[in-house]
Amino acid sequence: MISLRPLAGLAALRRAARKHGASVFALPTLLTQALDASDTLRDVLRCDVVIVTSPAAAQHAHTLQYLPQKPAPAWFAVGAGTAAVLRRIGIDTVHTPPQGNDSSALLAHPLLQSVAGKRIGVITAPGGRNLIVPELIARGAKVVRADVYRRAPATISPRRWQQLQQLSAKSAIFVSSEEGLNNLWQAADAQAQERLLALPCITSSERLQAQALRLGWLTPQRAASALPVDMLAALAAHVARGSFR
Repeated sequence: MISLRPLAGLAALRRAARKHGASVFALPTLLTQALDASDTLRDVLRCDVVIVTSPAAAQHAHTLQYLPQKPAPAWFAVGAGTAAVLRRIGIDTVHTPPQGNDSSALLAHPLLQSVAGKRIGVITAPGGRNLIVPELIARGAKVVRADVYRRAPATISPRRWQQLQQLSAKSAIFVSSEEGLNNLWQAADAQAQERLLALPCITSSERLQAQALRLGWLTPQRAASALPVDMLAALAAHVARGSFR
């Protein structure tokens, strides 16, 4: 399983892979760097609602400050993977999108429709799609944002590209980040791109599935979420259909 996630976020995927007799080939295309957002994070945690946009945002925020607060805000996570991190931290009730695993899906949540006058905190990073904050402001919410980390492109060494070419045909690429996939594609030469397109592509959302189609994958598969168990389940279903080349 070829993972584009930062190295620090691979432990759960490695554990899940071992249960299936598989291994993980790390090809990180993003680095995460902590930001000192202690003051803005305290303001966020005083809000009525707190939205966390990624597992990295949850982890970096928890490093800065113990997150569960009393009285507790209503917690929302963009996807199942982020919700899982928040629950491990100790936040029992986390709202997730009714369908899908991205910002657009979260904004469709019934509890985020009538938010005029509410204070909503967003724990996130600079960049990305940046849909949540403008849309909540348009709905009349008072938004407080804490950027607790930033993403930067990771350099893939020539040796790692060579190792990619030598991987078994029974390999698949896991995609859970639009930025991560873009960075990979821009860094890959024509030979590496051809190699990648020959492998099954498992994506964590409909939006990422569409991105993979645009890049040239013929039949990218969509998992139920970015959780390792769901990504592996999508790969297992692909294998069971006899589609693994």
